[in-house]
Amino acid sequence: MPSSVLLGGTATSRRNRQPVTVPSSAFLDGTVRRTVLPSGLRILTEDVPAMRSVSFGIWVNVGSRDEAEGEGGASHFLEHLLFKGTARRTALDISAAIEAVGGETNAFTTKEYTCYYARVLDADLPLAIDVMCDAVASSVLAEPDVETERGVILEEIAMTEDEPSDEVHDLHAELIYGEHPLAKLISGTVASITPMSRDGIHEFYRSRYSAPVMVVAAAGRLDHDQVVEQVVAALAGTPLDTGSASPVGPRPMETPVLYAEPKAVTRRKDTEQAHLVLGGPGIGRRDDRRFAVGVLNNVLGGGMSSRLFQEIREKRGLAYSVYSYTSQYAETGTFGVYAGCAPGKVDEVLEIVRDQLARAAGEEITEEELRRGKGMLKGALVLGLEDTGSRMTRLAKGELLYGDLLDVDDLLRRIEAVTIADVTEVAHAVLTGPEYLAMIGPH
Repeated sequence: MPSSVLLGGTATSRRNRQPVTVPSSAFLDGTVRRTVLPSGLRILTEDVPAMRSVSFGIWVNVGSRDEAEGEGGASHFLEHLLFKGTARRTALDISAAIEAVGGETNAFTTKEYTCYYARVLDADLPLAIDVMCDAVASSVLAEPDVETERGVILEEIAMTEDEPSDEVHDLHAELIYGEHPLAKLISGTVASITPMSRDGIHEFYRSRYSAPVMVVAAAGRLDHDQVVEQVVAALAGTPLDTGSASPVGPRPMETPVLYAEPKAVTRRKDTEQAHLVLGGPGIGRRDDRRFAVGVLNNVLGGGMSSRLFQEIREKRGLAYSVYSYTSQYAETGTFGVYAGCAPGKVDEVLEIVRDQLARAAGEEITEEELRRGKGMLKGALVLGLEDTGSRMTRLAKGELLYGDLLDVDDLLRRIEAVTIADVTEVAHAVLTGPEYLAMIGPH
């Protein structure tokens, strides 16, 4: 992906009113442009003239897997704190500024990245850029705010523990990845959050949030050059306004993952249903077989017409919720099946799930299933781009996670190129590996 070269254009910093050099941009296609600032910060935009809104996001290539000993949950803790105030704005100022123009702000943390975003009317984009850049680059992390958010996060952890249908997925990841960083809980634990100090969070913030590992993305009715000028001005004089540096590329995918020994674990809770996840290691996000895995997932448990839904819910009424899913990371992934059922029906549900996984691993899917599985993938891709938030996310993930931006037509062609043989091969590779079973319920 081409970088930018410096031109003579300038923008004026709102912070110190000094002119700053604005780099030129490169076109990735007719509507998507990319600029790399001298600091290594990348800015990508997609102009969608027919829309009257803009989604603006700041993405950081840091997540729970990057946390060292004693930092469990620091990424998520920081996500909460960055909206709590800067030298220029209080927490109320930040939220009120965006809400006063009918916009919204939010953030989320994953195992591999964190995102802060706002969605506003196109005319209010300069305001959103200034507010979001200020929050992400210049948060003060005041001690009282740390204590307040510590309580909020502990309540969030407790809420997750009251939702076994969510908790069981965390337990399943812990079984697969063992001591690997991907096993870490995004929220952290009560034991890691309770003693975490303000200074420790601040050190994590300043050491991990650097321009080369960050991407700014915006989609909607906008002008790329103006977005770049506004971002440069908003970040001038902040810790993200640094000297010359090159962007950090996607995480390496060559590092082997040592999985834990296959096992089955039940976490006893007094629930009405038993919640189970059965599955094992999958493939990484940059594996060319990901399109075939997507088709396989749709055939097995991706919708109401899938094999698992038909066999377990429609024919036998054994569960209300049953589905298969994939989680993909830099060098590995997960393929799993979830079901929630009455405790007395667990054995029967597991028998059906195992039978369906074995059939998929040993037999070819039908032409009709292939057509339907590809159609679901293509429809989800295209329909998912109907709003500015999805378009903004596509830009950021392409840059941050893949180092490339495949256009929609190319993605559709790669999905359409999947054959029955491709699905058969990847099914055998993924579904015949070690098996991990996580259950939560009154067992």
